[in-house]
Amino acid sequence: MLIIPMLLKEMEQEAETTRKMLSRIPDSTFGWKPHEKSMTIKQLATHIAELPGWVSFALTTSELDFAANPYEPVDINTTAALLELFEKSYTDGKSQLEKSKEEDLLPNWTLRNGEEIYSVSTKAEVIRMSFCQIVHHRAQLGVFLRLLDVPIPGSYGPSADEM
Repeated sequence: MLIIPMLLKEMEQEAETTRKMLSRIPDSTFGWKPHEKSMTIKQLATHIAELPGWVSFALTTSELDFAANPYEPVDINTTAALLELFEKSYTDGKSQLEKSKEEDLLPNWTLRNGEEIYSVSTKAEVIRMSFCQIVHHRAQLGVFLRLLDVPIPGSYGPSADEM
């Protein structure tokens, strides 16, 4: 069984759900956060929108060193801009995966901050981790939106708001 077709199918399915969730964010809520320790909706949603690009990043590099490459999120301020960022990240990640070969998934990829190594995983594992991160942060966003009384779209079936 080939891995790339399975990853592409999962990526497409999760993208559909992610688009629905991101599209529900009212522009007026971008600065809101449910707790002092939480990210703002803008920070969380931007991270979600960028995550499909990790597929391309994993396939075209051997590591990410935060010490050498500090994270600079894209500054978005509207849901329309957020969805554009998501589509760009998704298209980039998907196109890189489509042109990859199975053996491209096997080399190790390292996540580090200078000398501190957070993880060493195969590129396939990094791609799966990026999908899991999308689902994880999308669930966080769902809680944020629920607290703002924004109707939540279904993910793997109808939500309470759709029944």
